[in-house]
Amino acid sequence: MGRENSNRTRIIGLRQTPAEYTKIERKWKASTCRKLSDYVRHSLFEKPVTSYYRNQSLYEFMAEMVQLRNELNHIGNNFNQAVKRLHTLNQITEFRSWLIAYEVEKKTLFNKVDEIKKHVQKIAELWLQ
Repeated sequence: MGRENSNRTRIIGLRQTPAEYTKIERKWKASTCRKLSDYVRHSLFEKPVTSYYRNQSLYEFMAEMVQLRNELNHIGNNFNQAVKRLHTLNQITEFRSWLIAYEVEKKTLFNKVDEIKKHVQKIAELWLQ
């Protein structure tokens, strides 16, 4: 498949205010056109311009998931540090204190996992409506 419009030799110069350019650029970035010139050409000749559809609830979900993932990473790091520390302990008193800390971290981890499950279920219910 060759290039459709390979003999474009004419240039049109067009000046805009910064606000006008920002508006055009925002619409271009929301479209599927790869180049600004393609977007302007489609708009000028009234060809259909395909825009991305952005689902706000999906963005909110992703923001929550990123936050939960970061929290899980922190908890996982703490958990790994606790396990490494348990392997190096020599005294029973240290072992008991780290064992208690392990139980607290385990409960926190399971709570966060349950929270993730609830959010995923909530989004799934929204999508199924």
